[in-house]
Amino acid sequence: MAQESAPSAGVAAEPKTARSAKAPDDWFTYAEFRRVVRDGQKADLLDGVIYMASPDTRRSNSITGFVDFLLRGYNDAKNLGGEVKVTRFAFRLTRYRAPEPDVAFVESSRLYLLGEREMKGGPDVAVEVVSRDSRSRDYGKKKFLYEKAGVTEYWIIDPLQMRVEFHRLVNGRYELVPLEANHIFRSAVIPGFWLDVSWLLAKPLPNAHQCLQELLR
Repeated sequence: MAQESAPSAGVAAEPKTARSAKAPDDWFTYAEFRRVVRDGQKADLLDGVIYMASPDTRRSNSITGFVDFLLRGYNDAKNLGGEVKVTRFAFRLTRYRAPEPDVAFVESSRLYLLGEREMKGGPDVAVEVVSRDSRSRDYGKKKFLYEKAGVTEYWIIDPLQMRVEFHRLVNGRYELVPLEANHIFRSAVIPGFWLDVSWLLAKPLPNAHQCLQELLR
């Protein structure tokens, strides 16, 4: 996800703040989160703390767009009927938890939970592109929240460490999914969808249209 900016309008920007140390009654609620965060501003509500985001780096923005393109194109071409959301769209997990994944996929059977401004519950697939400042949250707090919310797959793309992890919910806990031939991931959520990890780590990224055509063969 994008790097967080300095706190503003009473918004906490570090995990260990007065807000996060107090009882839940003093945390930001989802309703307050909607009031504080302007329309179009990227932010996450994690255990009552609002994390504002600064603009993406060029590479993280490109990776987010690349994954979004593949998921949207595949969903449309295969007539899966699901929906892809990209950044700035909240998933209201609880009163105090509403992350905004960099990319998310919602299966057709759960579209009724989608509202105009948020979804009630988590997506079926959540994707986070790690930044220097978001690393601890993406690997820690967000992973825990997605797991607790029943998000079936959580993909972590870390261009800084040149690492990609795919986690799948098994009996309520995330398990790291092994890659085929050390570079191919196959989704259990999106029928027939797979990713070559080398695509995500390449500099520059490969042609997204050509990768989509390979997926559709």
